[in-house]
Amino acid sequence: MKRLMMIIGALMLLISAAYPQSGEPVKFQELNLSGPRLGLTVAPEGSLYDELKERGFNPVLSQFGWHFEYTIHPENTVGPDFVVEFIPMVAGVENGTVLPHINLVMGIRLPNGVEFGLGPNVLFTEDTVHTALIIGMGKSIKYGDVQIPLNFSLATSPRGNRYSFTFGYAINRPKKQGTWGR
Repeated sequence: MKRLMMIIGALMLLISAAYPQSGEPVKFQELNLSGPRLGLTVAPEGSLYDELKERGFNPVLSQFGWHFEYTIHPENTVGPDFVVEFIPMVAGVENGTVLPHINLVMGIRLPNGVEFGLGPNVLFTEDTVHTALIIGMGKSIKYGDVQIPLNFSLATSPRGNRYSFTFGYAINRPKKQGTWGR
């Protein structure tokens, strides 16, 4: 945990040095970057791994879902996007079952597309609710008005960690404009 806090602190220092404050008001634009997501999750250890094995499941699970993203993007300056993501997904369809789970991730996307964030994860199995802290990092590749996110995440919990790779696409749909910082 101490190492994670040091990494977050270093990232904050880098961001503040790269984007110094000015007296100019910053115009922001709200973006809707929602779209489909799919990927794979591995549960290599812990009681979740044991529960999957007891049910005859492979600890590598498919992921399918929808990514709802609300983004605040600076228009008249170079700076990071502020991102809130809600991602309901289902896992394990290849095992003949559905394991629903939800993520709420808050983070930052830098102008070069590198993104990171964290938040709660809730996984529902047949008789148990698993909660975890999800830590994600990735890169969004721009292709015209389409963004293609490639993300790695770690869901950490006393019941065992889960590692995921997800990808998808989102079409940039601007919402409203406003001026902040006056």
